[in-house]
Amino acid sequence: MTEREQLIELSNKLFIYTDYKEWQKLKEEVFVEGDIFIDMTSTGAGTAAKMTVDMVCSLWNVGFEGIDAVHHQSGNFLVTLNNNEAAIYCYAIASHYKAAATEGKTREFVGSYNIGCEKTAAGWRINSFKYNLKYINGNIDFK
Repeated sequence: MTEREQLIELSNKLFIYTDYKEWQKLKEEVFVEGDIFIDMTSTGAGTAAKMTVDMVCSLWNVGFEGIDAVHHQSGNFLVTLNNNEAAIYCYAIASHYKAAATEGKTREFVGSYNIGCEKTAAGWRINSFKYNLKYINGNIDFK
């Protein structure tokens, strides 16, 4: 695979492993060891900050409690390589499904990601990402 293909595959793993709550695979195959910089402020999720990978996975696991299915779909990848660093920009849609919801069983987050990567001894790994929310559609509060 070319480096561009490796980086797109890495971002696909981020979304697929998150959908299936494969936290160990995220830790081993996707994120750098140590801290990563996360910015989800566009969703109202607090301030951007450096966090341990364990903390990120724990927060996402708690955030998905009560949701029956999560599906990320990404595309329109723009990859910029600079030696052992890379930047990935992509569109992404995240659909959440909750069977018990009474005011609509789905909600959809539409936006884009800025994903920072570095080349490590284990290959390309994500060291930062920023989500840029465009809009939310559907039963936002899952009532």
